[in-house]
Amino acid sequence: MSDEFVLTLTCPEQLGIVHAVSGFLVEHGCDIVDNRQFDSERFYMRVHFAARREPVDLATLRASFAKTATVYGMEWQIHAVDERPRALIMVSKFGHCLNDLLYRWRTGQLKIDIPLIVSNHRDFEPLAQTYGIPFEHVPVTRETKAEAEAHLLDLIERNDIELTVLARYMQVLSDDLCQKLEGRVINIHHSFLPSFKGAKPYHQAFERGVKVVGATAHYVTADLDEGPIIEQEVIRVDHTHDAAQLAVIGRDAECLALSRAVQWHVERRVLLNGHRTVVFK
Repeated sequence: MSDEFVLTLTCPEQLGIVHAVSGFLVEHGCDIVDNRQFDSERFYMRVHFAARREPVDLATLRASFAKTATVYGMEWQIHAVDERPRALIMVSKFGHCLNDLLYRWRTGQLKIDIPLIVSNHRDFEPLAQTYGIPFEHVPVTRETKAEAEAHLLDLIERNDIELTVLARYMQVLSDDLCQKLEGRVINIHHSFLPSFKGAKPYHQAFERGVKVVGATAHYVTADLDEGPIIEQEVIRVDHTHDAAQLAVIGRDAECLALSRAVQWHVERRVLLNGHRTVVFK
């Protein structure tokens, strides 16, 4: 039983949606704590509400709201505010994002459960042990990629993972895996794409004299680094920064963008809008 919930929904724009939602909440003895909405070709809404008369059973609440949702053709979810989504973190050989997420998790800033860390290298196994989190080494080669992804999917299902975070995991997921995990995988990369592709992007940026360094956090799709963007961070630089310094600044930007994206996802603030997102901050 809980007394605070978040309802998120999207549906075709039409009259009466807000009235229907607010009426439902009043009928069930609930009060709106916060409400955000946006409409374009579709209507998007996030409502944080609290049960004022007595604690409400989540399953009962969902079953009751389904009737309202059907009338308006809604895609919707209701979650308890105190729910802690189970997140799998994946990493390769750069550990700044992993370390940042683990620190935020340990200090209570990031309200998730982390049952497992997966990597195609063993570099950060000691770090996982420091935090008391199981570590799974899943090596990947061209010949074993399909087998490795099947193992990864099995780990996700067995550990009841809601969100997978690619914290600088430097392996491209197959189209098939991206489709199976659509809307459930967040990636981070430097914002120099598509201008500076390939190896040493910060060296390429230095040679071009860039004036901003940034990072992009997005949902993973088969289009590699072109999935729906959740958050971007930008830090200004100037001619005094060399390539190594740009890389350090870029790592800071990556940590900030990724942590915000994960936080907003688990707080149910991100709704998919085709190739874009609606983010209720």
